[in-house]
Amino acid sequence: LSDLHHPLQTLADLMALQQHFGMDLAGKTVCWVGDGNNVLHDLMLGSVKMGMNVRIATPKGYEANADIMALTLKLAAENNAEVFTTTVADEAVKGADVVVTDTWVSMGQEAEYAKRVAEFEGYQVNTELMAKANP
Repeated sequence: LSDLHHPLQTLADLMALQQHFGMDLAGKTVCWVGDGNNVLHDLMLGSVKMGMNVRIATPKGYEANADIMALTLKLAAENNAEVFTTTVADEAVKGADVVVTDTWVSMGQEAEYAKRVAEFEGYQVNTELMAKANP
């Protein structure tokens, strides 16, 4: 666990997806809605390595780390996966088999609570948003 990476979370997430969908996750689409944080970074990397498409919605200014995104795009090309980014959660969930999020305020960001809650309006994973993903 670091500010840039959270690999064990991704391993657990991918194992859970394999339990649900079967061992081969290639062609499935995972969507991230929220902060471009350490959980997203490793979810992107792990998902494209498994051949999964990744769709990401983050508010402007909260995008994934540029270097990690570049590596994700390289790995996606090598594994026949696609990566889509937007600032609109409704767009990101279209065609998603899985929708993932994380807290908007991580440890050490407590002083930013009010600012982040305001800036992440529209990024809540709820029934309305899930209705726009694959059933």
